[in-house]
Amino acid sequence: MKTRRILVAGGGSWGTALAHMLAVRGHEVSMLVRSAKTAYSITELHENPAYLRGAALCPHLRAGTDMAVLQSLRPEDILLLSIPCQHVRAWLAAARPFVQPGLMVVNTAKGLELNTLARGSQVLADAWQGLHTRYAMLSGPSFAAEVVRDKPTAVVLACAGEQDGADLRAVFSSACFRCYSSTDIIGVELGGALKNVMAIAAGICDGLGMGSNSRAALMTRGLAELSRIGIACGASALTFMGLSGMGDLVLTCTGDLSRNRQVGVRLGQGESLDAIVASLGMVAEGVKTADAVHALAQELGVDAPVTQAVYHVLHGICTAKESLAALMARELKAE
Repeated sequence: MKTRRILVAGGGSWGTALAHMLAVRGHEVSMLVRSAKTAYSITELHENPAYLRGAALCPHLRAGTDMAVLQSLRPEDILLLSIPCQHVRAWLAAARPFVQPGLMVVNTAKGLELNTLARGSQVLADAWQGLHTRYAMLSGPSFAAEVVRDKPTAVVLACAGEQDGADLRAVFSSACFRCYSSTDIIGVELGGALKNVMAIAAGICDGLGMGSNSRAALMTRGLAELSRIGIACGASALTFMGLSGMGDLVLTCTGDLSRNRQVGVRLGQGESLDAIVASLGMVAEGVKTADAVHALAQELGVDAPVTQAVYHVLHGICTAKESLAALMARELKAE
């Protein structure tokens, strides 16, 4: 195996888990984080207690806070972006003076940018215009807490070039982490973003005590909805039957480690959104993404009743029970 030099930007749970996994694989991995305390903990104590408490990290993993480290990255190296979606553009603007042209960027942020409704690839192309970077999106059903503990996981990595895809899947794959490749960047990006909205909806059903029938119906209709939106944006319908669509949807709608599902459960139980977000301690991308997806569906003229229901609950337009009743009362039609 050819070792690669990889810089992971972001010190949250997902960035840390991927950095650990890649370092264990033998790659030369370092992390660029905001907090000096986090950098010290990762480098010296081999732990990230704020996000992955109790998980022992690879002792070869190093972390720092100086963006100047970006200057040493060459086109054959990899920058792995694990920055919350709504902060990616600002981070890219700050990083641009240090970046060499031609760099390979692998994005892991699942969401759409508010206001612009842009996907990660579009944000990068805009923020780093003229740098001719190569882009890939890593997505799929993957809880960081399980990846860092070597639980078998499969993901998909999308990039425009098939050779780049083959190279990257070899870099990321291990005995416990299987990586498939795809050329449908739009579909993989949208699958990862839109399923977070559906996870909030599924959590609301669970919080209301609606049972397994309701959750199954919600997930099925949610998959149809995110497929409609994706196809309208130019994605392949088949992508949504894969890991970044159905796979990630099943995980985030049913898994107890899903932050988006947790938000929905607690909304269904009557808690306020402000209290829920304040207590999470980590980003639940679906909260912001719901606004962006609602606006995108309206812009595209795509019917998106589940997204609209989540949007209404998040903004206090109606209660969780009222939103569910509205979904059940929609005009009957063929599947």
